[in-house]
Amino acid sequence: MKEWLRSIPAIHELQSHDAFLSLQEESNLDHLQLTKQLKDVVDQVRDTIIHDKWAGAKPGTNRFIEELFAILEMNLKKQFSYTIEKVINATGTILHTNLGRARLSENAISHVVETARNYSNLEYKLNEGARGSRHSHVEALLKEITGAEAAMVVNNNASAVYLVLRAMAKNKEVIVSRGQLVEIGGSFRISSIMEESGAQLIEVGTTNKTHLYDYENAVTTETAIVMKVHTSNFKVVGFTKSVETETLIDLTKRLDDVIFYEDLGSGALYDFRKHGIGDEPVVKEVIEMGADVVTFSGDKLLGGPQAGIIAGKKEIIDCLKTHQLARVVRVDKMTLAALEGTLIDYARGEKAMRNIPVIRDLLVSLNEIDERSRVFVTNLLHRTSSFQAKIFPHTSQVGGGTMPDVVLPTLVIALIHDSLTAEQLSRKLRTESKPAIIARIQKEEFIIDLRTVTLEEEAILLEKLVNIGDPS
Repeated sequence: MKEWLRSIPAIHELQSHDAFLSLQEESNLDHLQLTKQLKDVVDQVRDTIIHDKWAGAKPGTNRFIEELFAILEMNLKKQFSYTIEKVINATGTILHTNLGRARLSENAISHVVETARNYSNLEYKLNEGARGSRHSHVEALLKEITGAEAAMVVNNNASAVYLVLRAMAKNKEVIVSRGQLVEIGGSFRISSIMEESGAQLIEVGTTNKTHLYDYENAVTTETAIVMKVHTSNFKVVGFTKSVETETLIDLTKRLDDVIFYEDLGSGALYDFRKHGIGDEPVVKEVIEMGADVVTFSGDKLLGGPQAGIIAGKKEIIDCLKTHQLARVVRVDKMTLAALEGTLIDYARGEKAMRNIPVIRDLLVSLNEIDERSRVFVTNLLHRTSSFQAKIFPHTSQVGGGTMPDVVLPTLVIALIHDSLTAEQLSRKLRTESKPAIIARIQKEEFIIDLRTVTLEEEAILLEKLVNIGDPS
């Protein structure tokens, strides 16, 4: 062991090696940083020798030096590679939370790139030559699309809920049905957010039934808000009763200094109900009913970036804009650019809305999925004999805690490899493919749903499967 340790070349000797100079040029690291990385590798190798775990070449040989630099190169690639990377979502789940939820439209992407690459008028009025507000960039679009008097954007919908309750009901009462005290992803609960805001939660009704008189009986002089939480991530079925938005709005209109606030969660700006998809209320309808303020997400059914959108009466929104917490939960220029790029397609009308991937993928026809699936299978079997393939009816999910009771009819491709199990195939495509490919496994079959795969991605997916099927 001592002989091996003494045979490890000194750092200054390794620094003059051609492999060191080559890695410095390739990695674009300065001399000091690459030397630090080299020292770490030498220490790592020395430690394995001391603990009798070194399985490489004998120290002092050329082969040993080659292995040192191979380890260094591998470490550099690992350390300086992005951890957030593109994946192909072949699961058919449109708003896949683990895979980043909504895919942005090309308009949104190009606007983000342009905004990120350059200086912008984020908080500057070009006409007046004076300081402006970042709220102004999407407010006009949100007002036009939702019909609200005013609007603002924060970093996510949980923040939107928190800001509304903190600003409008701190140390006051907020009445909400027990059946609407939802828990969202990561064990975050509406009730907990309300408590953190300083508002006093007044629960009324039961899990499955809440009546108007429950709200009426709960109103006191300390009541600030009657709140409704749209249960977009679960459904209670059977013996149920809830109070409609319009009825609660009428109630608050009869009360002094009490506002109606609805957290819409998923935030549908497009009416999917006319296509027979779900029963999500459209934001504009709730505003037109007379809601004082509503909140909803930007990266779910809206199809934009992660954001929380607050819309409603100007007096309330102005109060929220000037609240100290507004700066804490504000969004950056790239989020605003992505949201503006998305909202412009909404403002242009239904044809332009199909540019938004969430809407496009939700409304894609069964005939189109069928045709694409058949062409895909034909091409796959033509290029490799390692797969058995079949196409059969199945369902896609909306995902992202949205439309939990909605299943979208689809057609899926089921693959069986002649030497790999479905789990092995899935793992290879997930860990060895760049980009990684994520699909489903069902009854020992590898399941692909092209609903969430673009034509460009489809070509990549085909190539990866062919290479696995025929590695030669």
